[in-house]
Amino acid sequence: MTNLRISTGTKRPLTYLLIVVLTVVCLALAAIVLPPGIDWRLTYRPSALALLAGRSPYSAEVAPAAPFFAAPWCLIPLVPLALLPEAVGRSILVLVTIAAFAYSAWRMGARLPVLIAFLLSPPVVHCVRNSNIEWMPVLGFVLPPQWGLFLVVIKPQVGVAVVIFWLVEAWRKGKFREVIRVFGPVSLAFAISFALFGFWPSRLSASLGLAQTFNTSLWPTSIPVGLALLVTSIKTRKINYAMAASPCLSPYVLLHAWAGALVSIATLNAEMIVVVISMWALVIRW
Repeated sequence: MTNLRISTGTKRPLTYLLIVVLTVVCLALAAIVLPPGIDWRLTYRPSALALLAGRSPYSAEVAPAAPFFAAPWCLIPLVPLALLPEAVGRSILVLVTIAAFAYSAWRMGARLPVLIAFLLSPPVVHCVRNSNIEWMPVLGFVLPPQWGLFLVVIKPQVGVAVVIFWLVEAWRKGKFREVIRVFGPVSLAFAISFALFGFWPSRLSASLGLAQTFNTSLWPTSIPVGLALLVTSIKTRKINYAMAASPCLSPYVLLHAWAGALVSIATLNAEMIVVVISMWALVIRW
């Protein structure tokens, strides 16, 4: 028994070392093979560096080709990656993106076939390829509302209906006291950000024309569907319907923003696989 314990103990560090080596190799290969992530290169990396330097990430000269217009705190976890060489930071972001999507789907109840289908879906692949941050609001869905709100509000087209759902749920649970407890921290963060950077949500309107060619929103035709899903979510007290409602209520939805709606069916094996195959058929035709 003693020998067995010693043997197991000596193998464990070797296992950790192997994982580290494989991770480094994967990052190196990704840095060489992957095409440059356009959103990382043009928007998030320069904006994160500007924030670190004490400049406003919303300044026109920071990201002139693709201006930053999301909540400023989304840049904080990206700062360490922005300090690295562009290709290396982007490679790490790819791993973080895949891990966050996988964890969120798993927390939503996805089994292995559904998890694989979700990770291979057009919205997730598009997000990984462009190095966008839809993984943040999707990760927010599976966190306690008080903290998940910080991530969900980063992309309103992914999570606006979930914000409404959590507001109603907080009111049901404890009226004003619970609403303040849940929404107080993110409201304070908004107030501080407005004091530092001005009313930055007004920049969202500029995004409508910026990527209109790539807009996959069905708005305003989708509004009745979105409202029906939101009402169903509130009545049944199930967040999944609200997750699916958000893109239907937004006039600006790029392909990777549909990841939030797609993960809402994480527990439905056949449905997920059929939807993913159908989405790929549409993407190929498009």
